[in-house]
Amino acid sequence: MDIKKHLIITGNSTISWKDAIVKAIAEASKTIDYLSEVKIIEQRANIDGDKISEYFVDLDLSFIIDVNRKDS
Repeated sequence: MDIKKHLIITGNSTISWKDAIVKAIAEASKTIDYLSEVKIIEQRANIDGDKISEYFVDLDLSFIIDVNRKDS
């Protein structure tokens, strides 16, 4: 049986919501092992004049807890 933990993170990008998601997952994977799922909670953006200047996305990341890990 897998035990999963959830972590809420916010990603951002000046390109797109998809880019914000990809960058956030890539950054999180540098310090979190066993990432298994992502759920998009919310998308929003800043507007400058008549254009979107920055995209934000809140993500619920799931990762599997290593039950065999030994504490150091």
